[in-house]
Amino acid sequence: MPELPDVEIFRQYVNSTALHKEIDQVDLQSRDMLKGVSPSQIKRTLKGERLVSTDRHGKHLFIKTSGGSWLMLHFGMTGFVKYFKNPEKAPSHNRLRLRFSNGYHFAYDCRRKLGEIALTDNPALFVEANDLGPDALDPGFDLGRFRETFQTRRASVKSALMNQKYIAGIGNIYSDEILFQAGVHPGTLCNQLDEDETKTLHSKMHHVLSAAIKARAEPSRLPSSFIIPHRRGDGICPKCKGRIEKTIIGGRASYYCPQCQQSKEKK
Repeated sequence: MPELPDVEIFRQYVNSTALHKEIDQVDLQSRDMLKGVSPSQIKRTLKGERLVSTDRHGKHLFIKTSGGSWLMLHFGMTGFVKYFKNPEKAPSHNRLRLRFSNGYHFAYDCRRKLGEIALTDNPALFVEANDLGPDALDPGFDLGRFRETFQTRRASVKSALMNQKYIAGIGNIYSDEILFQAGVHPGTLCNQLDEDETKTLHSKMHHVLSAAIKARAEPSRLPSSFIIPHRRGDGICPKCKGRIEKTIIGGRASYYCPQCQQSKEKK
């Protein structure tokens, strides 16, 4: 599933390919993926305009048009964007496709149709209306706010990191990495975290997400100390060389090292 690093890469990709070109055709193929907007509104808002800038909040990508509206794309589990010229290069599951006056196309592809397409006048208003927490890399989301998010909750820290109402942008894969780098067991309850663990978790959240963006969200390019490239049942911990284990936390598969991330009961 695309998480914050992936969507940041998508944002950078849009900036380098699809901006400042007039849209002369809008092809919407999956109206059931629209959120709070009609097909005619999408086409009327985009046709004849240009994409002029981008923004991102968590897993949501916002693309501003020359008319002042913002196109919002959420990628679900399988979504991505592609800029191309030849129709035979089009991705297989186009949900929204824009044709530019220069002959190129911009496609939003989402095979499993779990993403969303919407319009908004203001990304901040969209974030508020959808009850999204602060972006995980927002400079304003400092240690104090992070501590307030976790200190009284009885949910597992793994579930809390993935809850988009608490923090926007972190999913299953990067929550595992953050917890591994912090040395915190995924089943630890939020209100069991001590001050040092909370501080380390906040620091590692920034470290992991920033490193993933630098690596273009490609597992093979991540630092050798990361667990993601070894994130499987028979994987080997890159730190202690022990066996990585799998458990279920909040209904989601979690991979961790039982030696490097000991549970509170074992300490």
